[in-house]
Amino acid sequence: MTSFPTQPLSPLDGRYRAAVAPLAEYLSEAGLNRARVEVEVEWLIALTDRALFGTSRLSEVQKDRLRSLYLSFGQEEIDWLAEKEAVTRHDVKAVEYLVRDRLSSLGLDGIAELTHFACTSEDINSTAYALTVKRAVHDVWLPKLRQVIAALRKMAEQHKDAAMLARTHGQPATPTTMGKELAVFAWRLERVAAQVAASEFLAKFSGATGTWSAHVAADPQVDWPLVSREFIESLDLGFNILTTQIESHDWQVELYDRARHAGGILHNLATDVWTYISLGYFAQIPVAGATGSSTMPHKINPIRFENAEANLEIAGGLFATLASTLVTSRMQRDLTDSTTQRNIGVAFGHSLLALDNLLRGLGEISLSEQVLLDDLDGNWEVLAEAIQTVVRAEIVAGRSSISDPYALLKDLTRGRRVGAAELAEFVRGLDIGDAAKQRLLALTPAGYTGLAAELVADA
Repeated sequence: MTSFPTQPLSPLDGRYRAAVAPLAEYLSEAGLNRARVEVEVEWLIALTDRALFGTSRLSEVQKDRLRSLYLSFGQEEIDWLAEKEAVTRHDVKAVEYLVRDRLSSLGLDGIAELTHFACTSEDINSTAYALTVKRAVHDVWLPKLRQVIAALRKMAEQHKDAAMLARTHGQPATPTTMGKELAVFAWRLERVAAQVAASEFLAKFSGATGTWSAHVAADPQVDWPLVSREFIESLDLGFNILTTQIESHDWQVELYDRARHAGGILHNLATDVWTYISLGYFAQIPVAGATGSSTMPHKINPIRFENAEANLEIAGGLFATLASTLVTSRMQRDLTDSTTQRNIGVAFGHSLLALDNLLRGLGEISLSEQVLLDDLDGNWEVLAEAIQTVVRAEIVAGRSSISDPYALLKDLTRGRRVGAAELAEFVRGLDIGDAAKQRLLALTPAGYTGLAAELVADA
């Protein structure tokens, strides 16, 4: 058997590459290394800005040239790091050597020994991960989630008056509107999106075991915790002052739990819309040239929602693993987090792919209002709730002598279909006031939606 040319093992880097490519700018190995270079360079600038150890402030031109090391980071640097890491067997050390090499070409050999000064790898890594994850979430994942929320809000407003038979426990229940049900998902997702948007992204920069020991040995007169805090905050990150060798990753645990929570709501949306399609509530809009089934030409399969469902399950499993693994590190350091964090992009990739499919799927369905109305017209017994509640109010008002309105309606409707004529005859025979009786006689399943339409505005 012949071997294939090099092929991507993950579908995220193969079949679904186009949908998740924006995440690779941040959460790929190259994205991480670019951020590591950024941290190393900015630390050099921060140290020289303070003229530590007899250095002078760099000119703005020199700073710009230094910053070009990460702003222009590309294939040449990727290849250079790969070759160097093959020798060093240490990814962060390879980054340090890259910066030192470029300092020489920039004529800045005099500050070469400040490269990676007093840092442990986790100082660079925790900062780089905070930068890349924050940028991936805020620039890619969260905007896509908000696109889905916006699509749901638009559909909710469009269908706010579209009366629909509710199905609690899968059984006919008090009617609602399709718009209100979609608004529920928009409201739930917006709440979690706001939590994600408010997430902290923390880094540590305190040396080998979080004590600034090497820093103090080099210059005990410097307020090193302040220097580190100001450096990390200059990168628009939060500073974790109290750590072991590693940043404790609690912010990541919180973030991934929120992303998993959002995924659970999205999964609920996918399965509900799939079910509405199967009931005929939504019709799928044919896509020119697309094939639904290899053998049944009539079919249009709800593949967008099925794809989203599966990818959300994969993403949820990965987010749960990230959260449960990263919360623990043996004593002052172990390396379980190193391999674990390399899968952050995979988790967000499957989540982003699901969001992409949901957004596309919502744009490829149209509401079949007549199907909804026909369904309502076949279930007049759902008005039993309204009738028994009105009777109760009439009893309290002294306009009825009925002893057990719930039992009365249960005997009439439980486990059987009741048509409009039969229900009207029943209402006419009730011992209630004329105004209440006329109100009930005018009621239909399609008109029994309460404040559903108005609630859409709250989404």
